[in-house]
Parts: sequence; structure tokens; C-alpha cells
Amino acid sequence: MTSRTHELDRAHVFHSWSAQAEIDPMVITEAHGSRVRDDAGREYLDFSSQLVFTNLGHGHPRVVQAIKDQAERLCTIAPQHATEARSEAARLIAGLAPDGLEKVFFTNGGADANEHAIRMARLHTGRPKVLSAYRSYHGGTQTAVNVTGDPRRWPSDTGTAGVVHFFGPFLYRSEFHAETEEQECERALTHLRRVIEAEGPATIAAIILETIPGTAGIMPPPPGYLPGVRALCDRFGIMLILDEVMAGFGRAGAWFALDRYDVRPDLITFAKGVNSGYVPLGGVVISDAIADTFAHTAYPGGLTYSGHPLATAAAVATINAMTDEGTVANADRLGRDLLGPGLRELAARHPRIGDVRGVGVFWAVELVADRDTREPLPVADTLAVVAACQRAGLLPFTTANRLHLVPPCNVSDEDAVLGLELLEKALSSCS
Repeated sequence: MTSRTHELDRAHVFHSWSAQAEIDPMVITEAHGSRVRDDAGREYLDFSSQLVFTNLGHGHPRVVQAIKDQAERLCTIAPQHATEARSEAARLIAGLAPDGLEKVFFTNGGADANEHAIRMARLHTGRPKVLSAYRSYHGGTQTAVNVTGDPRRWPSDTGTAGVVHFFGPFLYRSEFHAETEEQECERALTHLRRVIEAEGPATIAAIILETIPGTAGIMPPPPGYLPGVRALCDRFGIMLILDEVMAGFGRAGAWFALDRYDVRPDLITFAKGVNSGYVPLGGVVISDAIADTFAHTAYPGGLTYSGHPLATAAAVATINAMTDEGTVANADRLGRDLLGPGLRELAARHPRIGDVRGVGVFWAVELVADRDTREPLPVADTLAVVAACQRAGLLPFTTANRLHLVPPCNVSDEDAVLGLELLEKALSSCS
């Protein structure tokens, strides 16, 4: 039976990244903790965190209360004014960043955070080009989609955005014929250095990288890679932008994923988990040197809802709740003790799993048609596994031939184990 909500959606809502007549959206009516419920009353374990943003799960009471309190006191205000919630959120976020990154520019999400980080780098250096990896996703707005590496950029890529792509490290599907992580790291850095030299270092404003690529496949970089990129940036006067939109705020078992590596960027972009996605919010954490560029010269950019009181109040409550509840350490433990070992055990039993990788509550299961050739599982077969997951009561995040298992950072041990059991049930039904 079709609900009125579904009928209205199909009649009037234009969905992103979709052929409109080919989709059949699930109607979600309520959500609490790690679970969501559809309009038929069926409950699902949410191992997608929606678009990997409900880091505190659904309906965390402290965050919900903070939004209510802020709405009653000061629901909205223009960004030129100073407000308590925005100022405190900026202080907390800067306090989580490495030393020397003290200023925060707020945006409405991750794509515009990357847009502004790139603009800042170009204006600071006076250079036009930006380098980014092929296996990446940085957002759907014009500059962000052009620095994105995956094929979704093709319809919008006019070749005029000043973007040059390169291959980052990914040993499972190495572009460098590497056999070890050490070889992959060394050869990927050599490749990047040659791209910089061939493009002309004096033309390159920034290199933008997801600290841990997310939508492209959750690929933690090999030890030494990010410090190696930092060294290249220092050598050639290039700004390093680390995109923490998906990996940040506990997702990777650290406040920022960069905390797992010995690297200090010039700019950090964030969104999603900063307030568990309850109210749209993103931003850029800015190094002192770049901030000084705009001390007496106006920064040519802004947004009507920059640092919106409801969004920043939610961010303050989220960061404080995560601190008080040990959420980041919990995410790290879950990855190390439950999700990682559990997924590797599944891989040993199911030949369709070619690779398992991740940290914290940030894991990818790569599905293959043949383990020896590593041929990706066809789209139809992957969608069959996704459908089996949903029948079992599990919502994974899905892209290409991969299932991403990305539950909330505060998911219980019991729900983490249940998620693995439901995934095995789905895989077994499709074998």
C-alpha cells in the first residue's frame, strides 16, 4: 500500500543523484539511536548513519534539547553578528584541530566548505590550480564536483576549473603495481611529485585530499603517505587541504582522522558529524598564515546562514556529549575489537568479499565476482545484496560494488554484533 507521503514525494520531490522515474524512496517516519522505522512500521538497524553523518545516532537527547533551547532564545540571526553558540562552536572545533589553526569559517555543509577552502588557498597563494585524487568525493557544487575524482563529475566538468587529478594510494587496486603498503606509498608519492613538476609548482595553490577517502571506498592511507604529501607541499609552497567532512568527529575513531597520522594541514574542511547532521552545518578550520591574509583585506565570500544559531548550538551539544560520553574512544574500540575482526571473519567465509578495510566505525566491504582477478561484483548483484540486507533489517551505505558499514559512533556492542549477523544473513541468502 502506497502512503500519501510516498505519493507526494513521487509527484513533487526532485531527488539528488537519481534518474527520477527509476527510484522508489523508502518512507522513514521516525528514528531513535541506531534504528529507523518506515511507514509500514518496520524497524531497521541503521549502519549507514544516513549519509554517514548521524555520529551520535538519531535523536540524541542532549542535542535535541540544545536545538529547542536555542530556538526559544535566538532562533536565527545574520552572520555579521556575534552569537554565543557560534563563538563557542568555533572555539571547540579549533580546539580539536592541530596547533596553529585557530579560526573557523562556517558553511552550510561539506561541499561549500571545500569551495571556500579552495578559494582561500587560491587567494592566499595567488595561484590558480588545485590537485585532487581520482578516487575522491568532495561535494556537488561547481568547484567541489570538479575536484571530485569519481565519474559523477563528468557531466559538470568543463575542463575550466583549474583542477588536475592524480592517483592516490590504494593497494588493493594499485595503479603502481605495488605489492606492499610501503611500495604503494613510495610510488604514489613519486607519482604525485611528477604531477606537480609537470604541471608547474608555481601554478598550484593547493592539494585537496580526504584524509581517509570515504564514498570512494574507505581507504586509509598507508603509513607515511600524508606526511609525504605535506613534505611536497612544503617544498613547493602548496597549501594542503584535508577534507574531514565524512571521516571527522569520531567516525575514524579520532576527533579528526588526521589525528591518526603525523600531519598538519593548512586548511581542514568539516560537516556531517560535527552536529550529527541534525541541522545543516559545515566549515573550514583555517591556519594562522591563511587567516592573516584576510586580516586587513576582505575575504570575498559568505553565506546567509553561516554559523546558524540552531546548527552551531547543535554542534556545541554534540562535541560536549561526545566528550562526556567517551564517544570517540568507543568508536575506536568498536573498530578494533568488534567491527574489524567481525568483518574479516565474514570475509573468510564468503567468497564474494574481496577486501575489508577501515578504522573506527568507518568500514568498507568490497564485493567481487572473483577473488583472484578482483573483478568487481556487477551492479545488479550488488543491488541484490543490498535488497537482502534491507529484508534482513539492515541499512548499509552503498556505492559501486561496496557496502559501507558505518553505524553511529555510539552504537552499542550488541547492535554492532547484530549488524554483522544481519549482513551475514544477507550475504548467505545471495550466495
